[in-house]
Amino acid sequence: MLSERERLEWQVGELEKLAVKPGEWAEISNEHSRLSHAANLIEGAQEALDAISESEHNPILSRLSSLNQKMGKLVDIDEGLRPVLEALEPARIQLQEAVYALNDYLSRVELDPERLRAVDARLEAIHSTARKFRVAPDELTQEFATLSAQLRQLADASDLDGLRAQEAIAKAAYQVAAEKLSKARAKAAESLGSAVTAAMQDLSMAGGRFAVALNLCEPASFGQEQVEFMVAAHPGSVLRPLAKVASGGELARIALAISVIASCATATPTLIFDEVDSGIGGGVAEVVGRLLKRLGQDHQVLCVTHLPQVASQANQHFQVSKHTVAGRTVSHIEVLDAKSRVEEVARMLGGLEITATTRKHARELLAL
Repeated sequence: MLSERERLEWQVGELEKLAVKPGEWAEISNEHSRLSHAANLIEGAQEALDAISESEHNPILSRLSSLNQKMGKLVDIDEGLRPVLEALEPARIQLQEAVYALNDYLSRVELDPERLRAVDARLEAIHSTARKFRVAPDELTQEFATLSAQLRQLADASDLDGLRAQEAIAKAAYQVAAEKLSKARAKAAESLGSAVTAAMQDLSMAGGRFAVALNLCEPASFGQEQVEFMVAAHPGSVLRPLAKVASGGELARIALAISVIASCATATPTLIFDEVDSGIGGGVAEVVGRLLKRLGQDHQVLCVTHLPQVASQANQHFQVSKHTVAGRTVSHIEVLDAKSRVEEVARMLGGLEITATTRKHARELLAL
């Protein structure tokens, strides 16, 4: 631990002494390139300036201005030359702008051997340190931040009193958040229990009760309690864990009730039910169908079902079938029209042989 801390202290000290700023490597590299080529830059800029406007031998700007004047006179004779004049004038203006820019550049650029030496030394110092730390020069600032953080962690690890203080602060903050969560859970649990209990009365579970138990547990990321659904399916029975006592049909109905109630508290656009009507039939199936239809008024509901009482409540029907093609089983989905809907609901009602009576019953169900 000590040797590691000493190593980090030395590394952080080296980087702190160098004090590389973010983006400095790119800036100083550009400055070094400019200073080391200052003579060539001045010579090239002056040569361009001479050619455009300062040469004694008919500079470009002077020739272009003269040409513009001549073209202006010719345009008075023939308007057909006006496009040529209109193309030459912007060129003259651009050349004049270039002259201004070159003069400004030459006023700022100068040979500065002393500054070049200082920049050269700074470049060498940064490059040497980067090589020592085995990182790119422009990564030294990040390396400094990383090593400084590691050094702070080692310092904190050796400060037991500091760690205890941090632990106490974290624990107090957790306790406040956990208690707030527990109060919200208790309120939501009571509300959900009452709502699901009320829904159970319409799902052939009259007298049944549903409750949400909040069981204390060791503090964890999800709070100080675990949530467990409890149910008493019949009048007079005690609340027991839903997963242990409910039958398949009861589970399906309670799950549907929870889905309907929970959907009001979320913005879920689509709900999918795969045989939620498993284990039920008769009047209960019709109630389940109505519940799904009501749910479909605010959400898109996709439901896989084998019960005509449920299927008849839908606004749109798809028939899913499987066939064997070349030794492979493939699924086929067909959109049903009004006539096909009657036939399919009748088939669900009467089996393989469809009679006029089953068709009539199917039409009655769909009409409802």
